Amino acid sequence: MTKIPERSRGSALHRAVRVALTVLLCLLVLGAIFVAGVGRWLVREDPLEKAQAIVVLSGGLPLRAEGAAELCRAGWAPEVWLTRSEVTARALAELGVAYTGEETYDAQVLVHEGVPAGAIRILPEAIVNTADELAAVAAEMPADDSGVVIVMTSKVHTRRVATLWRRIGAGRGRVIVRAAGGDTFAPGHWWRSSGEALDVVRECLGILNAWAGLPLKGS
Repeated sequence: MTKIPERSRGSALHRAVRVALTVLLCLLVLGAIFVAGVGRWLVREDPLEKAQAIVVLSGGLPLRAEGAAELCRAGWAPEVWLTRSEVTARALAELGVAYTGEETYDAQVLVHEGVPAGAIRILPEAIVNTADELAAVAAEMPADDSGVVIVMTSKVHTRRVATLWRRIGAGRGRVIVRAAGGDTFAPGHWWRSSGEALDVVRECLGILNAWAGLPLKGS
């Protein structure tokens, strides 16, 4: 049996180690690029234009409502729409604790910030997640695809909102996605905060779910 020279075996091992290190380095570089860029990728806003309403998505009290009020005062839309989440109310009702709903507090913030009470509308459909919210918004828009609404949310949530609308609101008009001005999310340094890191992971998973056709239902 022919023996492989020790020098040849050493050269093969050396080449294998070099290949493994090269692959590892490439993975590290790709990981660094992802970490550095994913936060910026998640944040996307549309140019403002006149709309029929400004929609405040649930969560983010009071920043989203404040951002909507600012746009309403500037004349970008005559109304502000609020969604009605039943998640917290249902959980507290089981404990016998009264809860008026997040939309009540959003409405109070809007009035405090100068929006007339008559310009505030709470959408009738109860919602659980962002997909439900956008479906409720789509149901209120003209069927002829002429409607335009401004959706106010958080920075890290903007791309998922736009992605979901392309699937849920097709044929019901356009949404202009905007982020609340007071949002402190740092897209270039999100990994420095555990809260922002969790937000990024959640948004990425939500976008993947939307791309896949929403096989996982939000809770």
